[in-house]
Amino acid sequence: MSIEMQLQVTASLLRRSSSLDRLSTGLALIGALLGLSQYVMASTVGWGLVCGSILLVIGLWQKYWAVRVAFDADLFQHLATGEDDLDERMQSLDKALTTLNLQPSNRGGRPWSERITGALKLLRRQALLVAAQTLVALAFIIASPWLTFAG
Repeated sequence: MSIEMQLQVTASLLRRSSSLDRLSTGLALIGALLGLSQYVMASTVGWGLVCGSILLVIGLWQKYWAVRVAFDADLFQHLATGEDDLDERMQSLDKALTTLNLQPSNRGGRPWSERITGALKLLRRQALLVAAQTLVALAFIIASPWLTFAG
């Protein structure tokens, strides 16, 4: 498989992170509403406030990784469809990232396989945070009938 096709496939895979981001945003908003409702309705700190805060914090953390993944998806797409030589595109990318202080100067010139692996690692981090956020929401949903008996 040519490197251009690997870059294209990687960009396509990274663009799927927007679905994860939308799910996480929904869960974070539910968490914010849950926490706010618990805060308004009760004078004590309840499980709803704790759960809502956790959902919101994980959602914000996930949002950071979503921005990073989306940035990489755009870069990989641009590199895969460029007109000039791929090595020239890589050197231009490294120079631009270094100039904007988005990459240390010693990280330039890395092989494509290392760049692709790094981008996919960011996607995995984002997916793990969305999974954690989903598990917190499900745990609260399952436990909420029992929390009324616990006081």
